[in-house]
Amino acid sequence: MTNKKKRTMHTPEFKAEALKLAETVGVTTAAKQLSLHESQLYNWRKAVRQTSSVSDREKELAAENAKLKRLLAEQAEELDIVKKAATYFAKNLK
Repeated sequence: MTNKKKRTMHTPEFKAEALKLAETVGVTTAAKQLSLHESQLYNWRKAVRQTSSVSDREKELAAENAKLKRLLAEQAEELDIVKKAATYFAKNLK
């Protein structure tokens, strides 16, 4: 019969506090203090960095999208003005 340890699920708050501790005292020391494996802290840190970089990219894309929408609206307005001018001149030349 084997005695397997049950996996412990840590809350996001615990993970955040553990990562803050790891930043201040180091991963090895923090892992020992919290009775964790160093690899857990490294994996948590990697996951946080990936999600933050994704959200940064999303912010950049949203800003670019807003800029392109403004440009499209300006060009549509300019095109409308040109169409009205062409219609006006076409009527007056007859």
